[in-house]
Amino acid sequence: MIAHLNEDEQNPAYDLLSTSFKYLIYMAILIDGRRIDQIITFLKSLNINSERFYEMINSKNLETIHNFNEALTHSSGNKKINYEKLEFFGDAVLRLAASKFIEEKYTNMSVGDRSELRSQIVSDEWLTQLGKKFDIEKFIIKGPKALGDENAKDTIIGEATEAVIGAIYKSFNSIKEVNLWLDDFWVKDSAAFLKAPYKFNAKSALQEWCQSSGFNLPEYKIIEVSKIHGDPKRFSCEIYINGSKKAYAFGQSHKKAEKNAASILIEKFIKEGKIQYSNYF
Repeated sequence: MIAHLNEDEQNPAYDLLSTSFKYLIYMAILIDGRRIDQIITFLKSLNINSERFYEMINSKNLETIHNFNEALTHSSGNKKINYEKLEFFGDAVLRLAASKFIEEKYTNMSVGDRSELRSQIVSDEWLTQLGKKFDIEKFIIKGPKALGDENAKDTIIGEATEAVIGAIYKSFNSIKEVNLWLDDFWVKDSAAFLKAPYKFNAKSALQEWCQSSGFNLPEYKIIEVSKIHGDPKRFSCEIYINGSKKAYAFGQSHKKAEKNAASILIEKFIKEGKIQYSNYF
């Protein structure tokens, strides 16, 4: 305990404390026991098969707790302590971990195919789906404005998940635990992508087909048919090629509706023999 001699006289021992230790004392005041328990519960749910990861959790190290508290705090909840820096850091860590996974799993894959696969397994959509698997949203501190913004919900989930990846790396200065956490997901998701890549990048595939076939680029017409946030049929999308309607689909966002419609049209063209399935492996 740090004591003061008089009301206006500081104990000289305080001056000997390192800046980092003073910072940890400050953080201990900011993060209460309930929040610490929430963070520990979240970290345990990740099920990372690493002895030192569980040692880190059980020790309740204040610096580690702070890192994950930061990773699980949106800027609307705290302008100074939030996940923005860790998200930026986590982006680089994620790409490195994914590159390592691909190098070990797909040794003979070309550089171009590796780049395409990596773009899928580190995408914003993939991060959002990963975060939802661990119910990360209920652990994120958000301010009133963000709490009421349904449109930003998925973005915040993806950003916080990326920040958690940054915090895991920061805890050990190593990507080992990141790969131990993510590799199993990547095995499944990369296999799904390689089996039917057009489903994941249908708009690009359709654009390439139009260009190679001498057609104009596809035209996407969006109509909002529902005002309900999260409604899977909130938007409808019709695809026109050279003025002719070719497919339509629904989605909870403009982007999702366009992607769904493009995927349906690509599958239709494959069945009709207009596109060779092997072109997309």
